[in-house]
Amino acid sequence: MNDLVLVFPDEEMEAKALDFKKEFIDNGEKTINGSYKLDNDKYDYLEWLQIIKDNLNKETVNPKFGFSHTFFAVRNDGEIIGIVNFRHTLTDFYKDLGHIGYSVRPSERKKGYATKILKQVLECAKNQGLTKVFLTCKKDNEASKKTILRNGGVINRAFEKNGIGYQEYYIII
Repeated sequence: MNDLVLVFPDEEMEAKALDFKKEFIDNGEKTINGSYKLDNDKYDYLEWLQIIKDNLNKETVNPKFGFSHTFFAVRNDGEIIGIVNFRHTLTDFYKDLGHIGYSVRPSERKKGYATKILKQVLECAKNQGLTKVFLTCKKDNEASKKTILRNGGVINRAFEKNGIGYQEYYIII
């Protein structure tokens, strides 16, 4: 497997980012977990880029969502393989969603990329002073469960929201 690096999005990545987004849409997926609104057609790429930049500044961050970093996971050939959003604190909005949300593009799934992405963002969380993070996935999302468990996840609780079953895990970092 080629190496991955987490990269903060920039203007030069627009075409590859839109291709990344299109692959989810073409695959019938409306949500790109961890994309912090990249999947929302309300915003164009540059507006989205400004939103994720605003999330890094205490004066411009939306207090509902809190301070967060969004990264593309880029393979060494330049291809965007995944996306991840690391929330530094769990606001009321994120209390059932966890510190980290991530997705891997459909054509690159089941290749171990999600495990690598999560491992790297856990290091980022540790560097920001966190010692424990929470992650949530749908109860039937076996791939996400395996990714979390491979990174040291421990089941914390199961719950239901809007008729959908979820499991929350924690990872000590």
